[in-house]
Amino acid sequence: MGNFQELSDLNKTIKISARRFEESPYIERTNSPDMIRGVYAGRYFAISLGEDPIKKYWLLRQKAAIFDVPEKPIEISGPDAATFLEKIMTRKISTMKEGRGYYSLACTPQGGIFMDGVIFKFNKNKFWYVQADGPFEDWLLAHSSGYDVKISDPKSRVLQIQGPASIDIMKAASNGKIDENMPYYRSGFFDLGGQNLYVSRSGFTNELGFEIYSDGFKTDHLALWDHLMSCGKPFGMELSATRAMTIRRIEAGIFGNLTDIDTSINPFEAGLGFCVNMDKEDFIGRDALLNKDKGTCLFGLTCETETPVSGSKVLDGDKIVGYITAGVHSLTLDTGIGYVRFYEPKDWPGKKLILKLPNGENHKSKIVNLPFFDPEKKIVKGIDRNIPEQTK
Repeated sequence: MGNFQELSDLNKTIKISARRFEESPYIERTNSPDMIRGVYAGRYFAISLGEDPIKKYWLLRQKAAIFDVPEKPIEISGPDAATFLEKIMTRKISTMKEGRGYYSLACTPQGGIFMDGVIFKFNKNKFWYVQADGPFEDWLLAHSSGYDVKISDPKSRVLQIQGPASIDIMKAASNGKIDENMPYYRSGFFDLGGQNLYVSRSGFTNELGFEIYSDGFKTDHLALWDHLMSCGKPFGMELSATRAMTIRRIEAGIFGNLTDIDTSINPFEAGLGFCVNMDKEDFIGRDALLNKDKGTCLFGLTCETETPVSGSKVLDGDKIVGYITAGVHSLTLDTGIGYVRFYEPKDWPGKKLILKLPNGENHKSKIVNLPFFDPEKKIVKGIDRNIPEQTK
């Protein structure tokens, strides 16, 4: 089941036992009578706080927003940690340097994508994998037989500070220790308001940004929150629910596990072959991937007359050739955009197809490569520091 975040989902809410899932340690600072929560990786998070997501989107693009996100770090430690992760991950682990992060996948034996996330190396015997939605801790435990490793939950909750002002905010929060010289996807421990915490220059928006990882029960979460908010206030930073992040991550071509990618699609079909090191001796799914077509099935779709929604069909003439996994109205491009999964790989970009909405309406659309803009990632890398103007 996908973790959908369509606008219509805000009207599809039910009551559920609050003890079933993990509450955020920041809830005393973020709670609102208007909060609508989702569940992701067994954790609650705010889909909406009753705010205007358009205003929050432009705050993210022009200043900075802080997000209390549910992505879940899992710790893999022990003498065989690196060897074990070579078996699990599609990317090489043995060559990773300390303080480096990689986007990496874990595949099923059939080559399908089971999990995506970011792996960080603390030292030769300790790694964190920041997983997306899904039961990845159980997957690791199930494959750990014969390895001297420990799979554990460090109880770390992640905050993301994203936007062009994020470097100035983190510089203030770290007393100057974090600045623009920290490269993209690098990480380390820093003093933030008197607490030693792990910080990475990464995020889920493709804007300049950082992720701050709490240290379980050792962290005074409310003190950390107050410190970050105090540092961010002079730069206009505000709390945002994840709707603004969803719009930006789709513009950026960032996929959601169980929504856009899942076990029914392999990395090549998803256009993620760049993070599959087939020259590794072995990893789960490698044998199956050896015989897979390297063509791509997952692309972007633009529509000037309507916003694509999940479940919409994509037609080439009268033939259904694919479907929409997620869609939003791009505020930067001022047009409807979405991800389309085709049933077979072809040279789809540039083709003009029909978007058939669930209500039966047909709209002209065009297939494009991902991301929808900034393909060289100049924004997230800090090369492009221009502040975008707000569209209508």
